[in-house]
Amino acid sequence: MKAAILNKNDLNIDIKEQVSELFRQLSPNKIQLDLEEILNEKNQITVAYCEDNNKIIGIALMCTYKVISGNKGWIEDVVVDSASRGKGIGRKLINLLVEVGEEKELSEILLFTEDHRLPAINLYSSVGFKLKDSKIYCKKKQQELRTTIV
Repeated sequence: MKAAILNKNDLNIDIKEQVSELFRQLSPNKIQLDLEEILNEKNQITVAYCEDNNKIIGIALMCTYKVISGNKGWIEDVVVDSASRGKGIGRKLINLLVEVGEEKELSEILLFTEDHRLPAINLYSSVGFKLKDSKIYCKKKQQELRTTIV
């Protein structure tokens, strides 16, 4: 089993399909963006993956950005294949992204998880993440309503 960083040059149809399959386990009702677009050099994103026997069994993404308060990272879309959970794969992915954060001299790394994801919360706590005293607010793009006039 290996954990590594996915680069645009690594992409092929098989890898794209494996990542899509994992993403559906995380968010079955969301539309996934194309990996080519995600790994565009203008997009400050790091995609960590874990592979076993040539199959991607886990992914985690971290975007990095600079604001007045410092260089920051934000981890999202962490998912381990349902058949491979409980084997330390999530820990390997998060630790790899933390190493990337250290190399990039990030002042903090943030992440979000939902309250019902207790295994994820336990993992993040065990690798040093602390609950931040704040609230996250979200404004989503409104979807256009289309009506048919009869």
